[in-house]
Amino acid sequence: MLLGHLKKIELRAAWAHEEHGFSKWLAEPNNIELLGNEIGIELTNIKTEAPSGRYSVDLVAEEEGTGRKVIIENQLETTNHDHLGKIITYASGFDAEVIIWIVKDYRDEHKQAVDWLNENTNEKINFFLLRIELWQIGDSPYAPKFNIISQPNNWAKTLKAAQKESDLSETKLMQLEFWKGFQTFGESKSSHLRFRKVLPQHWYNISYGNSNSHIALTVNSQNKQITCDIYIPDSKELYQFIFNSKEEIENELNEILNWQELPMKKASRIRLTKNLDFTDETRWHDCYTWMLEKAEAFYKIFGKYKLN
Repeated sequence: MLLGHLKKIELRAAWAHEEHGFSKWLAEPNNIELLGNEIGIELTNIKTEAPSGRYSVDLVAEEEGTGRKVIIENQLETTNHDHLGKIITYASGFDAEVIIWIVKDYRDEHKQAVDWLNENTNEKINFFLLRIELWQIGDSPYAPKFNIISQPNNWAKTLKAAQKESDLSETKLMQLEFWKGFQTFGESKSSHLRFRKVLPQHWYNISYGNSNSHIALTVNSQNKQITCDIYIPDSKELYQFIFNSKEEIENELNEILNWQELPMKKASRIRLTKNLDFTDETRWHDCYTWMLEKAEAFYKIFGKYKLN
């Protein structure tokens, strides 16, 4: 068997300039998805060089499904005090809840500073320090690799949040355990769906290759229902484009869908519902089986409907 050898490439060989090279590359849908997959956050509404006082942050985005503000500061060099100060300044200027610092390399004191920020800020604030690398096999195209150096302790922050909201803590912790189980189940059975980090909430998002929409799985303890949706945050044009193929889609799925244009809102959704009570742990396997089956069908069928 002939095997190649990995060769590390200098970052400046691909991106001579941070702003005009790396930041623009990162803002492209396929590349921002690579970053999102690494940290477990689906990023949308990407804007480059957004002004913050006398300065500009490299990228501003939102977390899909929550609308949380995300700032990204790039540094194709080793970390320094100047950029550490910038990420804090930009975070306050944009009221960001997710702060991402991407670097070529890091000094221990800066990793320690990011760790300290994660440990001592409230449960809403999340700091990430990532190292970007480029690799090549033979004459292949360069392959980027994000490596997490520092990240939030999500479990500790989840418990802190639950303690502050005692009336919701039992439900939220059950949601967290439910989605953890679903993630494990899905990863063991699906070869093409990408499973992101889980959070204590009633929905779980899965990308299906369309930057303007995603698959959203939900649980509802009051109605004792679970759903599989196509959720479109802000594109009535895309909703109408898909709706034009309503009959064809429903025939292929062999299901009748609930088409919700929601004309008074920015968002639209296409929903399939199943009567199952997620609060009954003995039914979790049934929930997981149905959700995974429908998510894979949605991935295959709705993936064909994209605006040019």
